[in-house]
Amino acid sequence: MRQENRRTVRDLRRTNRSSTLRHLYFEGPLSRQELVPATGLSSASVSNVTAELLGEGLLEEAGSAESEGGRPRTLLRVAPGAGTLIGVDVGETRVRVELFNLALDEHARAEYPLHDGGHQAAHVVRLIADGLAAVRESAAGSMPPQPLGPTLGVGVGVPGIVDRGAAGGAVVHGQTVGWDAVPLEELLRTEAELPDEIPLLVSNGAKTLGQAEMWFGAGRGARDAVVALLGSGVGAGVITEGGAYGPGFRGAAEWGHTTLRAGGRACRCGAAGCLEAYVGAAAVLERWRETGGSPQGDQEAGLAQLLAAGDSAAEAVLAETAEHLGAGIANLVNLFSPERIVLAGWAGLLLGARLLPAVREAARARALAHPAGRTAIELGRLGPDAVTVGAATLPLARFLETGGRPVGSPAHGSPPRGSGAARTV
Repeated sequence: MRQENRRTVRDLRRTNRSSTLRHLYFEGPLSRQELVPATGLSSASVSNVTAELLGEGLLEEAGSAESEGGRPRTLLRVAPGAGTLIGVDVGETRVRVELFNLALDEHARAEYPLHDGGHQAAHVVRLIADGLAAVRESAAGSMPPQPLGPTLGVGVGVPGIVDRGAAGGAVVHGQTVGWDAVPLEELLRTEAELPDEIPLLVSNGAKTLGQAEMWFGAGRGARDAVVALLGSGVGAGVITEGGAYGPGFRGAAEWGHTTLRAGGRACRCGAAGCLEAYVGAAAVLERWRETGGSPQGDQEAGLAQLLAAGDSAAEAVLAETAEHLGAGIANLVNLFSPERIVLAGWAGLLLGARLLPAVREAARARALAHPAGRTAIELGRLGPDAVTVGAATLPLARFLETGGRPVGSPAHGSPPRGSGAARTV
């Protein structure tokens, strides 16, 4: 019985720490007096928790605010340098690794194009491991104004479906890149020599992008949203009943492989008529080539050339792309009736800057009037690096959820790899 009570007290302390850190992270700086109604904790509990977190270096003072008839109140915030977060984007054309402080300010970056080895799993794992070493070495040598804390975790966004619960950790099924049950977590921990006590969190890239846009970008404040990722491929993160400190994800939707036209253009997944075969960057450029266009360089450069071409063939391809994208968005409206649909990803941002009015018109013409009337269609606000930022929010969420316990501490709450039933994300 005493052991159960000890667990209960420990859990309560972790909950109090987590609540305090979350409010300070998303709403801070705040005074201790403001934390009392925000967290629902007593003044004594707030004083104890903040003193503990200050002593561990997880909080810092951030000036003061005047109070009515009393002394100025000291403001607190989560200390940006208390730890580092690493985000990895395994994209269609490159692997990008970025190291951030807790405020998600970038301190180091490594980027590797996917050329000769393509998406062969061992090649991608090697690039990620090289990137992890490079950004940690770069950050250590950059000598910021204040030293950065330990690595609190690594988040990885990947194309495809992620199963958790296998003996070796996260397993990735990425049909479009040729991954069939790739044990990515196990391979990456071994190749990068990443200790078990450092969380390694793998998720679908569209889902990580969705979390970033919901926390910090165009989705902020919405409870129901869909964040669409357009790059070479197409995906979406579906958020339902999102809370104040992050979305309640329904899942990462393979929106790009819903059928837009029966018997239509061949898709790289092996089916025909998929949305991706019409609005993915590679497909858009292929349609331009068929009308006489000659894009040069990589896909990003080619798409920029298409947008700048100005001739009738290029304009026809863009108009058709807007119509197809609007039809795909109308399906999302009819299925989920979200408050907001956010068009993001590097290709989504490039195309959306020109095509958003036409996309909105095409979506309204095909969606049911009532759900369409409550849905705003907007561009993402976090730029083309949003997947990497989103990947970094995976260990950030773990850090906040566990009350900021140091990596490796008994109370940190990291489950052993492979524990629990398999979950698909």
